[in-house]
Amino acid sequence: MSSSCVFCKIVKGDIKPHTVFEDEKTLAFLDANPLAKGHTLIIPKIHVSKLENLDEDTAEAFFRTIHKLIAPIQNAVGAQATTIAVNNGKESGQVIPHVHAHIIPRFKGDKVGSIHSMMGSRPRISQEEMQKIAESIRILA
Repeated sequence: MSSSCVFCKIVKGDIKPHTVFEDEKTLAFLDANPLAKGHTLIIPKIHVSKLENLDEDTAEAFFRTIHKLIAPIQNAVGAQATTIAVNNGKESGQVIPHVHAHIIPRFKGDKVGSIHSMMGSRPRISQEEMQKIAESIRILA
């Protein structure tokens, strides 16, 4: 745990959130600065700043908690859909350096747009470069 991390303070009980779910490895609570009614944050109870640094068991628990909460959140606020977001690192907009996911309820006419609307312009990438990138990323099972 990090003594300066707000999420670690929540896990320790120093800050009391509006908790909606808790298990051995994860905690979920309403965002204190919501983007929509029902906006929920899911965190692992261990302090890890980036998703790829979570151990496999904690990562599985983290995504299981997200999956478990989507329908109850939508039902609670009458949302037709949700946006699930993880800002993974400072450059992505992650403000608190502790892994967390947002479940943001979405409503017809909310005018927020798709995740593609976050980026101002899209890069032009040739098919050859796409192939090279894919080959660099590819993992064989």
